[in-house]
Amino acid sequence: MPVLIEPTTALHASWLAAHDEWGPGLHEDGFGLAASDDVRSPAGFHAWVTRLTSGSAPASAGATGPTYRWVVEGDEVLGGIALRTGPRDLVLRMGHIGFGIRPSARRRGVAAWALGRMLTEAASQGLDRVLLVCEAGNTASAATIEALGGVLEDAPHAHDDVRRFWVTTL
Repeated sequence: MPVLIEPTTALHASWLAAHDEWGPGLHEDGFGLAASDDVRSPAGFHAWVTRLTSGSAPASAGATGPTYRWVVEGDEVLGGIALRTGPRDLVLRMGHIGFGIRPSARRRGVAAWALGRMLTEAASQGLDRVLLVCEAGNTASAATIEALGGVLEDAPHAHDDVRRFWVTTL
């Protein structure tokens, strides 16, 4: 049974295995990974995890930084999920919630389970509805979002390569 946990340096090897499974690039939404983050070395990984857990990620006045959680089963990192509450331009571009599940853990309901938990967290932070954004061709993420009540935004937007969904929190 998976659990959501705060990022931890204790799972460095497991996180790297998940990261390597995705292949090169920055495509694990939900992990708060930036191109400049050194996640290979123990010191770099520690600095990255400290940034994620300290709330030092950017936030607007009155908003908290993102809440990052890892989806873990036993000692295996299955994925990550983030709740972003500010700044507004970041939320409008990337969504309130972003998630990524490692390829070997997909098609097991892990993403829907984690998204359901994060919707509850969003409600506890006072959000009545949240925006989720996925690539237009990512039918699996779109189906997961729709299964949890996501309604496709019909307003035109500048990025036709993405789909934008609004979800009422639980």
